[in-house]
Amino acid sequence: MTDTTTGFASLLPDHSANPFIGGIVGLLIGDAVGVPFEFHQPEDLPDQHQIEMVPPVGFRRAHAGVPPGTWSDDGSQALCLLASLAECGKFTLTDFSARLLRWLDHGYMAVDGDVFDVGNQTYDALDRLRDGASPRESGGNDEHSNGNGSLMRVLPLALWNTGTDEELVRDAHFQSLPTHAHPRSLVACAFYCLVARAFLNRHPDPWVWAERRLADIYGDWSNVQERRTLLHELDVLRSFPKDDQPRGSGYVLDTIWSTHKAMNEDSFENVVKTAIMFGNDTDTTAAVAGGLAGIRYGVAGIPARWLAQLRGFELVEPLIARCAIGCQVTNCP
Repeated sequence: MTDTTTGFASLLPDHSANPFIGGIVGLLIGDAVGVPFEFHQPEDLPDQHQIEMVPPVGFRRAHAGVPPGTWSDDGSQALCLLASLAECGKFTLTDFSARLLRWLDHGYMAVDGDVFDVGNQTYDALDRLRDGASPRESGGNDEHSNGNGSLMRVLPLALWNTGTDEELVRDAHFQSLPTHAHPRSLVACAFYCLVARAFLNRHPDPWVWAERRLADIYGDWSNVQERRTLLHELDVLRSFPKDDQPRGSGYVLDTIWSTHKAMNEDSFENVVKTAIMFGNDTDTTAAVAGGLAGIRYGVAGIPARWLAQLRGFELVEPLIARCAIGCQVTNCP
């Protein structure tokens, strides 16, 4: 029997239906379950029923020295964003960027302070940021710089922001800039945030609503050139072959539509396991899908064994407590 008085299991029953906490914990769970299976092709993965925090005996897991139940860069960067929002009371690019560097250089918001999985695009961008580049300009901005490194961390913004859809979209763009500055990544982050908002509002078709709402927002964008660019990238997102078999790759649009496919499942567990079965970037696909599934099903819908196995509660609990009672605003830049 699972001990419900310690660790993440202690969130039950008081927060069992809270979509905010469900989203955060769902992201961390998806990340941690996906970590051991990263870099494997779908055909090399165990059967779906064997996808667990602790892989089956004999499976050659990724990051073999990392204890099971540990989230990776996805969870750490998402917690950097959540902590920045909680302490500043709003999205602040300077503060968020500084926290990303604290994570990379000092293990801030990483379990055991261990930074063991960093995407190449993110590492290069944060290296430029450390060398003095503006966070508005440090991220890669060519078409080949559209990995999922800013998408994987953006969910706390959607959970936190209670402003207009337009404000949420602009903040989603800004949070992407320090590492992924190409308009495609900006649009993907904005789209995902609107999908999450639709799930929070129990919309019957979050994906269709998010597409239409984002088209309306970009259609009213004041800068003509930016408007054309953003609408073009939204069309690229829409035209991605979402009905084909997802590849679970690190490409931001593949992650979006792999998540879309996984969300057709009927439970949190099946969403995460399906996301992992696409192979390759399993931790990120499962984190992005797990965040939405956490909103939908709440903490109560997450398997108790996974809650008990997830490490790092001491990093998350103060943020949950702060957000439950109203966040204390400090003088963030």
